Amino acid sequence: MLFADIDILDENLDLQTHRWVGVRDGHIAYLGKQAPAGAEAEAYGEVYDGRGKLLVPAFYNAHAHAPMTLLRGYAENLPLQAWLNDMVWPFEAKMTPEDNYWATLLACAEMARYGVVSFSDMYYATDERVRAVVESGLKANICESELYFEPKPFADYASCAAVEEYVRKYHGAADGRILIDYNIHAEYTSNPQTCKDIAAVVKEKGLRMHLHASETKSEHEECKQRHDGLTPLQYFASIGVLDVPTTAAHCTWCEPADFDLMVEKGVFAAANPASNMKLGSGYAPIPAMLEAGVNVCLGTDGMASNNNHDMMQDLYLLALLYKGSTGDPSVVTPKQALAAATRMGALSQGREDCGLVRAGMKADLAVLDVTGPSWAPRTNPLVNMVYAGHGSDVVLTMSDGAVVYRDGAYPGIDVERAKAEVETRTKRIISEV
Repeated sequence: MLFADIDILDENLDLQTHRWVGVRDGHIAYLGKQAPAGAEAEAYGEVYDGRGKLLVPAFYNAHAHAPMTLLRGYAENLPLQAWLNDMVWPFEAKMTPEDNYWATLLACAEMARYGVVSFSDMYYATDERVRAVVESGLKANICESELYFEPKPFADYASCAAVEEYVRKYHGAADGRILIDYNIHAEYTSNPQTCKDIAAVVKEKGLRMHLHASETKSEHEECKQRHDGLTPLQYFASIGVLDVPTTAAHCTWCEPADFDLMVEKGVFAAANPASNMKLGSGYAPIPAMLEAGVNVCLGTDGMASNNNHDMMQDLYLLALLYKGSTGDPSVVTPKQALAAATRMGALSQGREDCGLVRAGMKADLAVLDVTGPSWAPRTNPLVNMVYAGHGSDVVLTMSDGAVVYRDGAYPGIDVERAKAEVETRTKRIISEV
């Protein structure tokens, strides 16, 4: 595809007007002020009229539980522990592998609709989740979740052999679109012995870790009581978990000492502003993290605690709520927020060649229609995108150079069937709980 005469947010997220962007073999092969000449232009195939459009790096959802589309609207108005113990875990116990497949496929459709090309997913039924992602055309870092309450070697848990098999089958599959991460759900759902073993395996294999940390005040403070004053991240560091590339979701109650540790270890903090607000968990100290140099990325969390995969909604919250909570209107700039949703999210997944509109990078792109009333006047399209834009402004989403959503159509997904399957399966599970 050749995007013609289109405005873009470049690799620095600065506006460049009237550009031509050529996509070939999954990459951005051309970026210039004029159309490529003659036969070169024809080699790109379709010419996409960019007038009235804005081309931006697509979004990378740094923390998700995709199959939880089944629970959308189910567990409401509850704090985290009651939400988990009384509603979510009993529901999940009734979910079949095929339930996970259809729920993940619906999540992929929803994410593609809103400009997301890749997500980091923590859940169960990895075979079925991988199948859904591959069919959708999206990318994902997938980890198999298990709760490690019993202090025993990781090798004695069924998930040890299972994840090793997932790595063998799927890591790097679909031309690198699928990556397998390891998972520790949280400090309060695990034990030191097993966590040490998992960290050693991850380090040996050169893979990545995905975990929850300091999501609620009670989780944070109870960890300190259990581990001689260590916060969850300090505890994980003490047993070697943070010696591997790690994405820590939430970090809502992290302390200044945690920020220094995250910078030292290169930990990515995946902010989930909508989910944290909805569950009454608080606000991650994102301005202080950014000031300290922490790698901040952005996630939606699951659909039982956010209710939608519209990353532009989370982007808006990330850029706005800290101005109110700190009383400082200068914190978390639109550019910082958009970087968290794009390039930093890609880096949190180990996707070094993604997340920027730059020649040579993977063609992970979103096109927004900027002719709507909320975009006028276009004094600063970056600011418009963050504060006035909507996920519904996305008209095309491209993953690795392949269109995964365009003007209401999903090339890899029968979205009507996915919707119907999820409706039916949710009703069945609720009847069984």
